[in-house]
Amino acid sequence: MDRKWWTLIAVCFGTFMLLLDITVVNVALPDIQSSLHSTFADLQWVIDAYALTLAAFLLTAGVLGDMYGRRGMFAIGLVLFSLASLTCGLSTTALMLNISRAAQGIGGAIMFATSLALIAQAFAGKERGTAIGIYGAVVGGAVAIGPLVGGIITSGIGWRWIFFVNIPIGIVAVVITLAKVDNAKFTTGRKIDWLGFVSFTLSLFMLVYALVQGNAKGWGSTYIVSLLVGSAVLMTVFIVGEWLQKDPMLDLHLFRRPAVVGVSLGSFTLSSSIFAMFLYLTLYLQVVLGYSPLQAGLRFLPLTMLAFIVAPIAGKLTVRIQSRFMMGLGLFLVAVGCELMSHVHASSTWLVLLPGFLVCGVGIGITNPVLASASVSVVPPERSGMSTGAASTFRQVGIATGIAGLGAIFVHQIKSTSITALHSTPAGQAVLAHGGSRLGSALSTGGVRQVAASIPSEAGRKALLTAYQTAFTTTFDHLMGIAAVIALVGAVGCLILVRQKDFVVSHGPPSAPGGPPAGDGESEWGDASPGASATPAASATPAASAG
Repeated sequence: MDRKWWTLIAVCFGTFMLLLDITVVNVALPDIQSSLHSTFADLQWVIDAYALTLAAFLLTAGVLGDMYGRRGMFAIGLVLFSLASLTCGLSTTALMLNISRAAQGIGGAIMFATSLALIAQAFAGKERGTAIGIYGAVVGGAVAIGPLVGGIITSGIGWRWIFFVNIPIGIVAVVITLAKVDNAKFTTGRKIDWLGFVSFTLSLFMLVYALVQGNAKGWGSTYIVSLLVGSAVLMTVFIVGEWLQKDPMLDLHLFRRPAVVGVSLGSFTLSSSIFAMFLYLTLYLQVVLGYSPLQAGLRFLPLTMLAFIVAPIAGKLTVRIQSRFMMGLGLFLVAVGCELMSHVHASSTWLVLLPGFLVCGVGIGITNPVLASASVSVVPPERSGMSTGAASTFRQVGIATGIAGLGAIFVHQIKSTSITALHSTPAGQAVLAHGGSRLGSALSTGGVRQVAASIPSEAGRKALLTAYQTAFTTTFDHLMGIAAVIALVGAVGCLILVRQKDFVVSHGPPSAPGGPPAGDGESEWGDASPGASATPAASATPAASAG
């Protein structure tokens, strides 16, 4: 077999492992919380620790791939991710798990930064489109079956095996990579941007940490205010440094082109809306409705399978329909789907989510491949690595800040709403009188069922669980409404910013019927612009589905 096809196999193996691990984690979170006796904040960090390190290391990992060879860096990423998966599975505390998840994020960043670049260097012309289509199918397939596989593994042999399963897959991918993949190096003379890396990483960490700890420490406390101010100062340092440096990790000049801003906005809003809500959807299905991980995974299938089915169709349509219309439609459907899921009540069954699942599935399926295609189409080929890296970084930042921001609202509202509901009944008032600080902590950390089990009277147990269920669904509805607004902002932004004249002719196909002719207009890099986006992809880039 030609080495280029071995390259595709190695990349698909690694990517499948990454995405399967990301999606299976969601349905395992309640079991992880119970097993490790962790708080709700710990659950947030299970996802955010991964997203933060992936976002922080992604662009730097791309530079390392150019400097030292993409094959070697991809193999390093595989090894690191596999070893981190081992320590995740062996974790005995929430802290150990979250540190291991952060290490997974570093390995994932290296793999994300080099995977598409390896395909691009191995394939050209129509074969590249075929390779990206296969790669996209693997991505979509992993996302589609992830919740189900996670449910089967967690319900069958335990949550630790969702991490252990990565090890044999990683070994196979490493062997193929070292034996069959070419190691291309580029004499770019690029260097690691340490100022940008450190300032961006610390700024993002301080922001997310402040959002997670804000309710516990007090939003007006010196501690939280200092974190927020420090985050803003460091982000300012990052922006100024990137603007002035000759070789920045993120070239801010790319954002002079409105389409780059639009793609970044679309990536951020997709992740910070529906993907950030996956955590709360999982908690609703398992904690409130009492479904097992497998039962919850099955109920996610309408969303994930529709996204998988629609994605290749949307990828093909990118050569006929302008990308901004596709992105706008996809994110608008995500907004509609989130709004449909914002009408949950304490007495609802899971079927109340089904219309929203279906609409969001179609929206995700439309948006992901167009974002993946457009991220490489709005810049010249030599800048496509940084452009896709920037889009993937915005996805991870969206996941991290979305979960943390929505989590801050969740913790605040669910505690106050639960207490209000308990005050409305005599049994609830008795629970409040005897619950003390333990009850307040349980309401904000997710340990309500443990507290309820310790209440001697059946009326008290029922009152607490009913109040919590009412508070959860009310808060859930508010979060879904916020997610809908975020997705709608992304839809409008993409529609306005992703201009057809910004697409680079060397990437694009012939102009869309009825669109501007190919070569109409000059870009700032001297490339003409086609009427439609680049080679269609069948699904999202890996980072697209990190939620």
